[in-house]
Amino acid sequence: MTDTETLKSRFLEIYGQQAAVYRAPGRVNLIGEHTDYNDGFVFPAAIDLFTWVAIALRNDRRIRVRSENLNESAELDPNGDQVEPKKWSTYVFGVALACEQAGYCLNGANLLVQSDVPIGAGVSSSAALEVAAGFALLANSGVAIDGRKLAQLCQQAENEFVGMRCGIMDQLASACSLKDSALLLDCRSLEFRALPLPPGMRLVICNSMIKRELALSAYNTRRAECEEGLRILAQRFPGVRALRDASMEQLCACRSAMADNVFRRCRHVIGEDARVIEAADALEQNRLEDLREAMAESHRSLRNDYEVSCAELDWLVDLANQAQGVRGARMTGAGFGGCTINLVDSNAVDEFRSRVSTGYKARTGLAPSIYVCNAADGVKRAE
Repeated sequence: MTDTETLKSRFLEIYGQQAAVYRAPGRVNLIGEHTDYNDGFVFPAAIDLFTWVAIALRNDRRIRVRSENLNESAELDPNGDQVEPKKWSTYVFGVALACEQAGYCLNGANLLVQSDVPIGAGVSSSAALEVAAGFALLANSGVAIDGRKLAQLCQQAENEFVGMRCGIMDQLASACSLKDSALLLDCRSLEFRALPLPPGMRLVICNSMIKRELALSAYNTRRAECEEGLRILAQRFPGVRALRDASMEQLCACRSAMADNVFRRCRHVIGEDARVIEAADALEQNRLEDLREAMAESHRSLRNDYEVSCAELDWLVDLANQAQGVRGARMTGAGFGGCTINLVDSNAVDEFRSRVSTGYKARTGLAPSIYVCNAADGVKRAE
């Protein structure tokens, strides 16, 4: 795990400067997958795995960043340099350029990045990097910013410079989450409220170790399929501006006009929005069996209708559902590999880890990485 003083010492060694340090968390989504870019509802929680950014002023306008994890450096002149696509530094420089486009004049800066958030596992390592870097760059320039606005700038950076047409969930969860709580977020209005998680419940993330190689292209394909479904729905029902506005009855009325894959994508999204509200109500009222069923139905829909699960994720969910003390289990993130999220009673965590690790390795030959997490605060300066 990253230590603030060690990172400051490393920064001094590299740049010869004293640094301020900021951190932003990864996130896990309890329920509400692929609904955010359809103006729908999501229910994420930040996790206590963080991306850390140490930063200090430069005497010019250039931004230089080094990744300790990758042992690589990159540099940008925001007055004229082009951002190189599909590199880790694109997330940092894309946010810097999005800030500039929004009218924030950034000071030059040296940055040192180190992350505890696993990369490519579906727990938003990219959003954690964007939010931490954006917050640090703005603070370094004397700018205080609202968490919602920061999340929007980071989403813009990922859309425009990385090429991932993501919704707002990951960035907003990393920017605005509250400790020991999950956020019920309306992705249209960006209104959210924090719902406390039950005491003694841990967020246990199981990494399938299957890299999400298809995630970018398939993610954009799914989004295009949703847009096609929306186009057909809106022609018949003018009040439908996004899939969150459509009912199952309206969708079924348009079924003959849609390709089967488009219909099933829309069915997942419309059903998932309802499941998010149901799950949040169940959590608030301590109806944990109802929460478990909503998460199970979410996974089935992601597997069958949205087709973003894989055999390894399905096996992890099956193993979890056989364990004691599990209050819910499903895949989380964009899919095609990555992780499952499991709500597990604290006193059952050790047995859960053993059962899932043994069963998964016996079936796949792979040892899953398992992270036992608490819900964390969003981005802030590290003391």
